[in-house]
Amino acid sequence: MVWSRRKPPFLLRGSLASSTAPQHHPVWPSPRPGIRLASSTDLGRLPASDWRPWPGRCRRLPGSVLGFFQHRQRLLFGELKAWILSPILSICQLLVEANGSTRTLILNRPKQLNALTSAMITGLLSCFTAYEKDDGVKLLIMKGNGRAFCAGGDVVGCVRSIDRESWKWGADFFRNEYLLNYTIATYIKPQVSLLDGFVMGGGAGVSLHGRFRVATDDTVFAMPETALGLFPDVGASYFLSWLPGFYGEYLALSGARMDGAEMLAYGLATHFVQSKRLPMLEESLKKMDTSNSFVVCGIIDQFAQQPSVKVNSSLNRFKFINKCFSKRTVEEIIITLEQEASNLSDEWLAATINSLKKASPTSLKIALRSIREGRTQTVGDCLYREYRMVCRVLRGDFSRDFYEGSRAILLDKDRNPKWMPPRLEKVHDEAVEQYFSKIDDPNWEDLNLLQKHSHA
Repeated sequence: MVWSRRKPPFLLRGSLASSTAPQHHPVWPSPRPGIRLASSTDLGRLPASDWRPWPGRCRRLPGSVLGFFQHRQRLLFGELKAWILSPILSICQLLVEANGSTRTLILNRPKQLNALTSAMITGLLSCFTAYEKDDGVKLLIMKGNGRAFCAGGDVVGCVRSIDRESWKWGADFFRNEYLLNYTIATYIKPQVSLLDGFVMGGGAGVSLHGRFRVATDDTVFAMPETALGLFPDVGASYFLSWLPGFYGEYLALSGARMDGAEMLAYGLATHFVQSKRLPMLEESLKKMDTSNSFVVCGIIDQFAQQPSVKVNSSLNRFKFINKCFSKRTVEEIIITLEQEASNLSDEWLAATINSLKKASPTSLKIALRSIREGRTQTVGDCLYREYRMVCRVLRGDFSRDFYEGSRAILLDKDRNPKWMPPRLEKVHDEAVEQYFSKIDDPNWEDLNLLQKHSHA
């Protein structure tokens, strides 16, 4: 068997397994004294006989080793039973750092921009559930490893798994993801999300529902689902619909990007901190021993600043956005944009029109209705409805645009999806209505959410 020295984490034994070990670790502590996670740098100082990769890199894992970790989990984290079935995969993708009463959840798939896998979602849900009951945990921090906070859900893995099994695998994936979103939106204890780098799709779902959202000068936010044949989900019909004017419709349909200053201006972020100051903020938060949101906010305020908005920001086009995206239908929105473009030479208008015309016609129509309905609904109502919608998309009853968009953008990467229906006028109101209806399948059920108060 060939072992790779290039991909951490590894189990390290010997003299280097000392008290200088890094703080972050899997959800459970090191399996026995003298064992810690080693970096690639450590490996260069060790003989080959003194290290071995984490068993997740192996084709087979000895039953005694797997049983040991499962036993440790049952003893230490009784609430995390849902994660016991996938300890090997999860340990590489989600790390937890313990500092007093603070827990830092680290999304750890940097090469994939921390895209959320099924194991990560299950692990996060288990952590949030366990820590809410643990009086010793008072504050949660969430961040991403590398140049992204989280660029969304693992759509490629989801589509491939559905191809191998059935649409119900995808339904389970989104069910757990939406349960996680709802848990965060109704969480009792404060959560601070450090939104450094890309924040897209599912990344917004695990952060924007939380109490504190810290944007930086490196933040890039977007909800680009309509370009994939999907729609802005993870509760986006809730947090986008509450934006000023009709800015939520603009973001949902066009997939436009926002920077950290724009997120703060529109309320998607609660604070703006320079990226280089995040380590200092994080250290200050780790020293806290309180769940008082006012105290947490005060600490963040010490590092926060009011950023200036760029000249070409969409903030400076708010009048155009309201005029165009307040129209009743997608067709009317595009017509109004084109009328404005005929009178103005504006790259922003041209780019917005181009984005809408490249997106899935079906996705545009269901996304617009979703945002409009979200204005009068709670976060739980929005997730409940979105789950029906996403299951309709996965089933492909009326359109298989999600699979075609994933193929063209993420798999084959020819960026030339063949949407069906190909034009907006071919997407009739009757078809759109079906996406919001209950699925007639005895083996399927609606999303079951406990009624809890949302702090969002």
